[in-house]
Amino acid sequence: MTSIFRTYLLPGLVFQSVIIGGGYGTGREIAEFFLSHGALGGLLGFAATAATWAVILALGFEFARIMKAYDYKTFFAALLGPFWRLFEILYVLIALLVLSVLGSAAGRMVAEAFGISTIAGSLGLLLTIGVLAFFGGSVIARVMAWWSLLLFALYAVFFVWVAISFGDAIASTLEVGQVDGGWLLDGVRYAAYNLVAFAAVLFVLPSLKTRREAILSGALAGAISVIPGVLVFVAMLARYPDIQQQAVPVVFLLQTLNVVWLSILFQVVLFGTFVETGVGIIHAINERIAAAMTASGRAFPHWARFVLAIVFLATAIFLAEAIGIIDLIAGGYGILSYAFIAIVVAPLLTIGLFKIAVAKEKQTEEHRVSCNQ
Repeated sequence: MTSIFRTYLLPGLVFQSVIIGGGYGTGREIAEFFLSHGALGGLLGFAATAATWAVILALGFEFARIMKAYDYKTFFAALLGPFWRLFEILYVLIALLVLSVLGSAAGRMVAEAFGISTIAGSLGLLLTIGVLAFFGGSVIARVMAWWSLLLFALYAVFFVWVAISFGDAIASTLEVGQVDGGWLLDGVRYAAYNLVAFAAVLFVLPSLKTRREAILSGALAGAISVIPGVLVFVAMLARYPDIQQQAVPVVFLLQTLNVVWLSILFQVVLFGTFVETGVGIIHAINERIAAAMTASGRAFPHWARFVLAIVFLATAIFLAEAIGIIDLIAGGYGILSYAFIAIVVAPLLTIGLFKIAVAKEKQTEEHRVSCNQ
């Protein structure tokens, strides 16, 4: 069972852990990319996101397995050749953007819950991510897996509670069947920029030993990762369209439920998802630096992992305070999503697929020759 979990479920849980804080946790991106297309249009957009993730992750996992590429430098050097640094530049930009959103959301959430300064929540997030980054990959993988399972359980409770409390409002919104244009493009764009999490999941892929395992694990990761978003989306329909204007729609929806224990528990777990996303993004950068230092015969000390995390997050928090969460998401994510399509999605569907096919043909030929001998 442990082998099955590590092979087929852990990659999806880690991928979902990294995207959920910035993507689903606040509800802000759901409002921006899905709720803006109406109830039915949003669900269609999620279908496009799930399909995109399933295809790209299946290809990406298999490409990583064939190339033995378990950090993003090795992976994109194999995929893009000398242009791999384009991904690194893009990754750093979107890492700062996502961390800025997390810092802003954490500050707002703590301020509304305890009536203190927003900077306190942001600093708490910074310190927690820094500590986890210090301990490294094995601890991070365990924390992500268990927190994801807890998150799924709590999201299910949250969804059921909202459905019971506001079921009529949700049903009436769904019955209208509103579909506003652009849901397909936004579904693909949302999937594309969230592929920043792909770099963070590479470190758990060495357990994939066969093509079947890689493809099935990638397809399952696409399905696993979209479920929490759909649950939050349907719950948000209870306060549609007013909820679209909220900076942190999930917190707004919790306040309307007026269930103190659920609100507190959800916000604690939500803070944990911010940590998961942040540490996943930072860990990918740490692993890239560690691989480069190992190649040059030097070790990457644990204290340096902590320092790098603090520097990145401090920069992100400054951006969050200067710009604000709504403007960050509306202005930054849209542009970077097209860059991810150009640098990640398109190369995987062309160069990556070709190299996978060539590797399969080579393995088949080698097997034929060995049999003849």
